[in-house]
Amino acid sequence: MKKTIYQELEGKSPAYYQLLGGLIIMLLAGLGSAYYMEHNGHIVTGMNNQIVWGLPHVFAIFLIVSASGALNIASIASVFGKTVYKPLSPLSGLLAIALLLGGLSVLVLDLGRPDRLIVAMTHYNFTSIFAWNIILYNGFLLIVFVYLWMLMERRFNRYARVAGFVAFFWRLLLTTGTGSIFGFLVARQAYDAAIMAPMFIIMSFAFGLATFILVLYSAYHWSGRTLSNNLIFRLRNLLGVFVGAVLFLATIFHLTNLYAAEHTDVETFLLTDSVYAALFWLLQVFIGSLLPLLFFYHSAFNQQIKFILTGAGLVLVGGITQVYIIVIGGQAFPLQLFPGYEVKSSYFDGQVAAYLPSLPEILLGLSGIAIAGLIVIFAVKLMKFLPQSLADENIDPHFKKS
Repeated sequence: MKKTIYQELEGKSPAYYQLLGGLIIMLLAGLGSAYYMEHNGHIVTGMNNQIVWGLPHVFAIFLIVSASGALNIASIASVFGKTVYKPLSPLSGLLAIALLLGGLSVLVLDLGRPDRLIVAMTHYNFTSIFAWNIILYNGFLLIVFVYLWMLMERRFNRYARVAGFVAFFWRLLLTTGTGSIFGFLVARQAYDAAIMAPMFIIMSFAFGLATFILVLYSAYHWSGRTLSNNLIFRLRNLLGVFVGAVLFLATIFHLTNLYAAEHTDVETFLLTDSVYAALFWLLQVFIGSLLPLLFFYHSAFNQQIKFILTGAGLVLVGGITQVYIIVIGGQAFPLQLFPGYEVKSSYFDGQVAAYLPSLPEILLGLSGIAIAGLIVIFAVKLMKFLPQSLADENIDPHFKKS
């Protein structure tokens, strides 16, 4: 096994500038949408008094959850001692920071009053799960930054394993906190489940690793650097396990709710009697889970890089759909103010809430992806996050040249 040499990307190719230009346009469109929404009020969006968390929140939560999972590769190398993944650790940490900043940016811009964030950061209500999450997000950024410093500064390499342990446990706390936002909301029948926390943890593993695979392949393919197919196959197998685990926990979540009489109505709504049912079965289950598993494990597909990349992309489609169903579908089902009684009033009591995302919401959500992308492409151009080569002889200690 050769010594790993890191080098910046040149970033002078037409593809690099096209990507840079596209991301800047997405960012500007998102900032314009945020201004439009702030200036005119949320009446210009699809949100209303029933659906108070719209599509921007879906993007924000998806990016925040993916950020935790993107650090998984670094954790496997530092915490579990898998040497083959060690050269990927700096990119893993960078992607985690970028995704979290992208998600938090969308969250801040969707507040309606972004200046009120100062209040949230200086006055903590520790009985609120939202206050806990502000601490978890800021702590994650600090810890991963220190972890990257330990990895990339040779003098501090001996501390990298300790920093990796801290980052590993903190990211589990972060995702637990994000899932607990929904698990603690007892007023919403579609939430209010302890399994939300572990389900969000495994969702983060799947979404983050799928993102990592796509970013890693794109960086090496577009820059002409060598990337081991065996490495992609390892990541494929790991992603398949995570996708299967997400599908398993989602199944347990819905079966548990179907068993409880108080949740029968909301499960009927989400699984059989709404647009969310179509999204669940078509996009989350079939396209986002079963089809990727077919690509990852069937011998007709799993040795072809294009199908692995397609599968990773479909995992992200299924992931954002799953978050959409949780966030939007959970709010669309009417609140049960008086269980066992029918409630009717002029305030839409007992009625399913309608929601259609507006163009400003879509653009604002996409700007979070743009922010994450811009952070990554600038960082890999300015600093040594990527190894010169990820050929087998450079990363696999058991490699034998034939």
